Amino acid sequence: MVTSTLGMSPNTSMKTLLEAGVHFGHQAKRWNPKMKPYIFSERNGIHVIDLQQTVKLLDEAHNYVADLTARGGRVLFVGTKKQAQEVVQREAERSGQFYINRRWLGGTLTNFVTIRNRLRYLKQLQSESQSGAFDRLPKQEAAKKLQELERLERTLGGVRDMNQLPGAVFIVDPKREHLAIHEARRLGIPVIAITDTNCVPDDVDLIIPANDDAIRSVRLISAGIADAALQGRMRLEVAQAEREMDMEAAGAAVPEAPADEDLLAVAAVGSEEAE
Repeated sequence: MVTSTLGMSPNTSMKTLLEAGVHFGHQAKRWNPKMKPYIFSERNGIHVIDLQQTVKLLDEAHNYVADLTARGGRVLFVGTKKQAQEVVQREAERSGQFYINRRWLGGTLTNFVTIRNRLRYLKQLQSESQSGAFDRLPKQEAAKKLQELERLERTLGGVRDMNQLPGAVFIVDPKREHLAIHEARRLGIPVIAITDTNCVPDDVDLIIPANDDAIRSVRLISAGIADAALQGRMRLEVAQAEREMDMEAAGAAVPEAPADEDLLAVAAVGSEEAE
């Protein structure tokens, strides 16, 4: 299991981030000046990220994700660069969130009605494949459907069960995933992002200044977001269980209405007394 900084003290978090190489930025000549507030220094032509700010901002991101999922929201993990693909899929699946790790399909958020139709088609093809329906088709038609199924699973498999827009988007490398950020911003969906020294922080709502190239760095921070999502889901489940218990207790406290036979007996006694 991957360790994350969720719940760690600031000093322990700092040490863990250092060991993962989170502080290494890009070459100084490739930097974006808007990232200057998050840079500690320059060494051997490489910018060093201010980890004190990373610890603070990462903690804010953890709290935001936990609160979001505690209210029933979901997070869409996005990371299509090679270093992030496996990590994004594993951490999203582990925490019950959505993910895109191959290619961002234009309109995934802004044209969600069309995407939802494609998701229905994906589920249909998966059902046909599992039931053996492909085996009863002509070879050419079966091969075509199988190819379409594989393509849809690559691009949309991670959002197969996404019936509505996510509550937030977590992105590895906002410079690479600028299309995803653009769509999220248009719809007012908050963006959380691992933001390296060559990125533009303007369109990111919750910045996590960190190395977005090293696998250990991406793994550590993504695991923290996943752990926060799990924490929020646990809070949601506890709250739902408590509401159900309260409803059961309230139901038990209400006296049962008298049966029809009881009402008739009372009426008969009343008639006899009147006589």
